[in-house]
Amino acid sequence: MAANAALEDNYAGAFGGKAGFGQRPALILIDFVEAYFAPDSPLYAGVETALASALRIRKAARVAGVPVILTNVIYHPGGVDGGRFFEKVPALEAFVAGNPMGAWPKGLEPQTDEIVLSKQYPSAFFGTSLAATLTARGIDQVILGGLSTSGCVRATCVDAMSHGFRTAVVANACGDRHPEPHKANLFDMNAKYADVVSEEAIITYLSELETIR
Repeated sequence: MAANAALEDNYAGAFGGKAGFGQRPALILIDFVEAYFAPDSPLYAGVETALASALRIRKAARVAGVPVILTNVIYHPGGVDGGRFFEKVPALEAFVAGNPMGAWPKGLEPQTDEIVLSKQYPSAFFGTSLAATLTARGIDQVILGGLSTSGCVRATCVDAMSHGFRTAVVANACGDRHPEPHKANLFDMNAKYADVVSEEAIITYLSELETIR
């Protein structure tokens, strides 16, 4: 406990500000695919509770009329469009087009009014139309949940802030294969790039959007 207090005190002098919520949010759910839920997958992470949280938030977002964007990773055979990332992480073969590990888990099947954005690299912004799509819709706030916290969620968080969007990361709706990278990256994102919030806080925010607008 003392070590944790020392860490927080150390960061408080330089970091720890709050970005606050915007008025026109979009929900981005990052890479919730079977590879992270199937026990026989090399990427299995035991993150079912994160998916359950994401589904509740998605329901609240849809009720509020907030745009929902789902991302996944898809590669050509052999990963020829995956570059050094595909070379570095052989387990990414799970995301070659047609592999069942790239399928949506039960409950997260895309709705007709939801955008599905396929990517090849960690950030949902890198090499995609995401920033332009959000800007064209007048979005000023992104809400992030997904897998994994230390990988694609963090990369997307940094890019979201860099593109000028207020960014909230929902701790309950993120997951990683080990709790330590999960905790460390939530701490760091909250310190420098985003507001890390609870599921309860984000659902309350979504329920109050009409008042905010």
